[in-house]
Amino acid sequence: MTRPTPDRLRPARLGPADVLRVGAAGLRSRPARVFLSAIGIAIGIATMIAVIGISSSSREQLLRQLDKLGTNLLTVSAGQTMFGEPAELPTGALAMVKRVGAVTTASATGTVKTSVRRTPHIDKAVTGGIAVQAATTELLTTLEGEIRHGTWLNAATEREPVVVLGAKAAERLGITRVGVRVWMGERWFTVIGVLGPMPLAPEIERAALVGFPAAEEHLGFDGHPTTIYERSSEDAVEAVREVLPRTTNPENPEEVNVSRPSDALAARAAAAGAFTNLLLGLGAVALLVGGVGVANTMVISVLERRKEIGLRRSLGATRGQVRIQFLAESLLLSALGGVAGAVLGALATTGYALSRDWPPVVPPWVIAASVGATLVIGTIAGIYPAMRAARLSPTAALATQ
Repeated sequence: MTRPTPDRLRPARLGPADVLRVGAAGLRSRPARVFLSAIGIAIGIATMIAVIGISSSSREQLLRQLDKLGTNLLTVSAGQTMFGEPAELPTGALAMVKRVGAVTTASATGTVKTSVRRTPHIDKAVTGGIAVQAATTELLTTLEGEIRHGTWLNAATEREPVVVLGAKAAERLGITRVGVRVWMGERWFTVIGVLGPMPLAPEIERAALVGFPAAEEHLGFDGHPTTIYERSSEDAVEAVREVLPRTTNPENPEEVNVSRPSDALAARAAAAGAFTNLLLGLGAVALLVGGVGVANTMVISVLERRKEIGLRRSLGATRGQVRIQFLAESLLLSALGGVAGAVLGALATTGYALSRDWPPVVPPWVIAASVGATLVIGTIAGIYPAMRAARLSPTAALATQ
C-alpha cells in the first residue's frame, strides 16, 4: 500500500495590507535617514507646485483684470514719416474718430513741452520722469479710471491753471492731497486731483494732466494730440481698428499707429509662462536629486539589513516577497516626500497669492502630476535595491558579520 505524498508547501502570500505594514516597519527603524531623504522629494514637488500655482494665480488675476478693464480699448498715436521723422496727428483727429459709428467714447492727450516741479528753484532738467500732458475731459471715462483724491477736469476747470496728477507722478512729487501748487511752465498750477492706477494706460500714471485750453493758453501747447484713446463694442474692435488710420489722418494713414493695450497684458502673461518653464526645470532637477537620495537610502538599507533578509529567506520568504518589501519601502518613502511637498507647495502658493491680493489657484492636475511623479521616482529608485536584496542567498546573508 503506497502512502500519499504530501502537497508541496507553498509560501504564504502577502496582501496589500501586509506589504504596507512590512514597508512601514522598515522605514520606522531609520526615522532620521527617512526624513532627510523625504526632504529631497518634498523640495522638488513643492517647487513645482508653487511655481505652477503662483503662475496660475497671476494669470487668473490678469484675466480678471482684463475682464474688468475690457479689451475694447484702442490707442491711436503718431508714427514716423517716410523720411524717418516724427509725424503729427491732425488737430481735428479726435473729432474725426468720434464720427466713426461703432465708437462709443473717445478722448485724447497731447505732449506739452514743459516740466512740472514743486518749486521754480528746482532745475528744469530734473523732471523725475514726469511728462506734462494736455487732456480732454472724456479721458477718465474712456480709460475707465478713478480719482483717488479730489476731482477730474470738467468744462470749467479745463480752461484754468489746474492740474490732475497720475498715481506715480503724485508719488514722485511727494503729493498726497489736493490744493497744493506745482510749478509748470512759468507759473503755478493748483493740484485738483490725483488719479488711481491705470493698467491699460501706464503713461497716464506718470503724467501731469491739464486741460487742452489751459495748455494752449498758459503752456504754449500747439493743439496736436499725441495719443487718442477710443472704445467701441467688443464685436466691432477689429473693424474699427482697420479704419482708424485713414479716419485719423486721411492724407497719410501710414503715419498712424493703432494698438490695443490689452494685447500688452496678454504678452506679459506669455512672458511669465516662459519664465515658469525655467523654474519648472529647476524643480525637476531638485526632484531628480531627491530621487537619487531615495535610491541611496534604499541601497544602504539593503547593506545594513543583510541578516534580516537572510532570516526572512530562511523562514520561507521568496525572492519576490523580499523584492516587494523593499520596493514598497521606496514607494512609501517617495510618497511621504510627495505629500509633504504638495502641502508645502499649496501653502506657499496661497501665502504668496494672498500677499499680492491675487486669487490663490492650484490646478488639480498639478497635484495629480505630483503624485504620479513621486510614484515613478519611488519605483525607479527602489528597483535596483529591491533586486539586490532579492538576490541575496540566505546562508551568505546570515553569515555576514
